[in-house]
Amino acid sequence: MYQDKTLNCRDCGEDFVFTANEQEFYASKGFENEPGRCPSCRAARKQQRNRGSNRRPREMFKTTCAKCGQEAEVPFRPSSDRPVYCKECYQASKSRW
Repeated sequence: MYQDKTLNCRDCGEDFVFTANEQEFYASKGFENEPGRCPSCRAARKQQRNRGSNRRPREMFKTTCAKCGQEAEVPFRPSSDRPVYCKECYQASKSRW
């Protein structure tokens, strides 16, 4: 049903092959558009996005561990209705489950 197609990359201008297997995969995921970038430009774009160059640093909050009593930093605002653990105590409790 699917046949290999040659497409042109919108970033580098090089031709690349959109294989029958890739087309089948795209269809199974419900994607309606063909890729506009070659695999290497897609990978470069993904890497650039994942670097978080435009992201602001995550705000950390200081709190006291409910188990060991040491100071801990967590990436959420602690509330008084739930216990908050330091990384070590959290990892230890997680391994018991």
